[in-house]
Amino acid sequence: MFEELGISFGTALIVLLALYFIIKWAVKNGIKEAYRDITGKVTAEDIEAEQICNELGLNEEEK
Repeated sequence: MFEELGISFGTALIVLLALYFIIKWAVKNGIKEAYRDITGKVTAEDIEAEQICNELGLNEEEK
């Protein structure tokens, strides 16, 4: 079947794995965004990311 498509099994496997993780990431972010929109609460993951940015000084405004 893969020969008819002109790709090897390894290439097809890599493409399918990449699609799996991209779709998984997109669904996870969509659910988080919907949760924030519905409840107005911030998720623990967002709080951790904000703390890391603050520690590195990435959120500070230019003076």
